[in-house]
Amino acid sequence: MIVGLTGSIATGKSTVANRLKELGLPIVDADVVARLVVEPGSKTLTAIHKVFGDEALLSDGSMNREGIGRQIFGDKEKRDKLNAIIHPAIRQEMLRQRDEHVAAGESIVVMDIPLLFESQLQHFVDRILVVGTSEETQIKRLMKRNDFSHEDALQRIQSQIPVREKMDQADDVLLNEGSVQELYEKVDELVATWKAQLSE
Repeated sequence: MIVGLTGSIATGKSTVANRLKELGLPIVDADVVARLVVEPGSKTLTAIHKVFGDEALLSDGSMNREGIGRQIFGDKEKRDKLNAIIHPAIRQEMLRQRDEHVAAGESIVVMDIPLLFESQLQHFVDRILVVGTSEETQIKRLMKRNDFSHEDALQRIQSQIPVREKMDQADDVLLNEGSVQELYEKVDELVATWKAQLSE
């Protein structure tokens, strides 16, 4: 069973991912993969260097995010070029890790993809788990966690597909309005349910 884990900003997706890891489930993390594919000497970074020139690299050979950021800021064509190099590499590596876990006999593999719906990657997984909260809770958490103003928090939230819409398209929903402990209990219950379904 391949589970796509997603949510929205400040809904608690990372907390759920950590708990799933504690329960022994393998996690393919899109954010980790995104850093992995542009490591110094990687094919992806070499391709980026070719397109964006020396400003794409720092003196230690790692990716110069600021330098590239300056080039693509306000330049859709360059941004599209960058995405055309990075996105396929990320997807390829995520699928490689997923298949490796399956080949190793894992019965449940979690793919942690923050922008699962935005990137239209639903076909990568068998079922979708969305961690959701109310917008008020998201705003409160963002203001507390990132020191955002109410407006900043709202802007960040509105830059993504509303979490309600994601919850409507999910196979499983974890509502995270309470304590971390309560969330952990919900995660544990859900994993137990999945395992029971698989053993039937």
